Amino acid sequence: MKYYVDANTAKDGNGSQVSPFRTINEAAKLAQPGDEVLVAPGIYREYVDPVNAGTEDARITYTSTTPLGAVITGAEEVKKWKNYDGNVWVSRVANSIFGSYNPYTTLVYGDWYFSTPNKHTGCVYLNSKALYESVTLEECIRGEVYECSWVPEDSVYKWYTEQDEESDETIIYANFQGQDPNQENVEINVRRMCFFPSKTGIGYHTVSGFKIDKAATTWAPPAAFQDGMIGPHWSKGWIIEDCEISNSKCSGISLGKYHDPDNDHYFTSKYVKSPTQMERDAVCRGQFHGWMKETVGSHIIRRNNIHHCEQGGIIGRMGGVFSIIEDNHIHHINNMMELGGAEISGIKMHAAIDVIMRRNHIHHSTMGIWCDWEVQGTRLTQNLLHDNQRPAYAKHLAGGMMSQDIFIEVSHGPTLIDNNIMLSDAGVRIATQGVALVHNLICGSLTSVGGGTTWRYTPYHMPHRTEVMGFKTILHGDNRFYNNIFVQKWPADDYVVYGDQDTKSEPENRQVGTHVFDEYPTYDEWIAQFDFTNRANMRELEAVHFSHLPIWCEGNTYLNGAKPNKNEVNGLHVENTSQNIMVELKEQDGQYQLETNLYEQIKSFNNRMINTDILGKAFEPEALFENPDGTPIRFDKDYFGNHRGVDVIPGPFAAAGETIKL
Repeated sequence: MKYYVDANTAKDGNGSQVSPFRTINEAAKLAQPGDEVLVAPGIYREYVDPVNAGTEDARITYTSTTPLGAVITGAEEVKKWKNYDGNVWVSRVANSIFGSYNPYTTLVYGDWYFSTPNKHTGCVYLNSKALYESVTLEECIRGEVYECSWVPEDSVYKWYTEQDEESDETIIYANFQGQDPNQENVEINVRRMCFFPSKTGIGYHTVSGFKIDKAATTWAPPAAFQDGMIGPHWSKGWIIEDCEISNSKCSGISLGKYHDPDNDHYFTSKYVKSPTQMERDAVCRGQFHGWMKETVGSHIIRRNNIHHCEQGGIIGRMGGVFSIIEDNHIHHINNMMELGGAEISGIKMHAAIDVIMRRNHIHHSTMGIWCDWEVQGTRLTQNLLHDNQRPAYAKHLAGGMMSQDIFIEVSHGPTLIDNNIMLSDAGVRIATQGVALVHNLICGSLTSVGGGTTWRYTPYHMPHRTEVMGFKTILHGDNRFYNNIFVQKWPADDYVVYGDQDTKSEPENRQVGTHVFDEYPTYDEWIAQFDFTNRANMRELEAVHFSHLPIWCEGNTYLNGAKPNKNEVNGLHVENTSQNIMVELKEQDGQYQLETNLYEQIKSFNNRMINTDILGKAFEPEALFENPDGTPIRFDKDYFGNHRGVDVIPGPFAAAGETIKL
């Protein structure tokens, strides 16, 4: 059956083509497996709460009949502003519009939030651009540049809120810098979510072609309920495609965790257990609550434009397993720099088991991709990442996070990073083990090597399943580097980073290359420590069982000062050259091309073809670097999908070139 929705129809109808519904949620209450909801262009100021699940063979589909013509927004217009003082105007909003959730009394705060909790989930928008929140009315009136902003010229637009308890109203002051708000489009976000089932298990929905924006989402750490403007809410088989998703206070798309009242922001509310213990509890409790391949995950998130969200473009804990995230443009995440904590990234996934992230373009974000805990069977391939670093002019936010293109944290693998272009000053933060990097172009450093994990015992799983196999602390090592190109594009001097609570700062490596693993053993050195012939004593081997795991480095190229591992095999290290190596990304009218002269240095340097057998098994889970269906991988396709033949050159391209259209 088809239901029709048109916000501009003269009056509410019955959902037929001649008499459409005025709201999408009316259709969402009725839609059954196989039904299609066709939504005409217009602005839909509503919360869509689907009631029924589709099936694998009969999905429930929501389509904007004009691409991006139907706008689902969590915002309401505010028309009545009175001038208060100079550029500052004031408006009063009756609290009854918010219902049980008032974004202007709800702070962004919770587990793993490190900055001062003084920002609300509400926001004010001038012509669809978010204003910066002030903590005092005086600050709002001054309208000064916010030093931490990545876009300082926008930060002079301010807003401030307070409550009038007698009249039960939210008072909003806003500095519009000379513009008359009654003549412009001014909105405030009112609803927490836009398209998100209130119940779990509402699976097999397709949402296609919508613009979704301006929701008052909450801070979404991994051991709490994780909301987003749109998401499947702990179900299976959603497709979110061809949408524009922007201006979420926290997260755009959530593939995350259900609400578990016994383990929801537990550390923030009770303090008596470590937040890491809450992570372990979340995994085990999740299995009790149905976290299995048959019931959760297997979503497809594709071809979306996700931008200007202040926690993450896509986030999720456990609910995104076995998913495909592909061909998305994710950019300008956390640029306002009002929020700071350990869940901020273009994509931030916990337990991305067998998740494939491919062909995504991620830039101008505090972090590009952050995979945390149980990065098992995860593959990051054919992604373009650049400008994921704090600008030099922007001041560090107390409690804010460090930047890099990819962060893999406290996992046992196998994690595969192949055929990516990484151009930021930190390429991979590798506080983990069991990672294989194959055929990447890396212009930034490897950081956090051997550190950043402390004593955290983290789970690993049965291959291609969610069932827990065991728990182990991170030994570091067990990493493979094959056929990558490392270029020292940025200054090699150590960079100062800050601890989570800004209690200390420490230098961080910016020297590009695999030299950071020089102290790690080769496989032969590592295996020689075990005396198999004499049945080695368990206690004698205790130190070995807690020592670093081996490293493999083969066929990599090091240019412009990048440094190889001392045990590099069949690599190319060009130490001295009269020509500076150039790797420049240029954009014109939304089209990108890479200009480089590095292939002049590589010339006829060839390597062998890499495959699953060569990579072997990640140590702790004893699992292969293979496809989610268990078939082996042969790295005979490059960044574009072009075929690699007999002559295998390092890096993400099968053929050399000076100008490469991306």
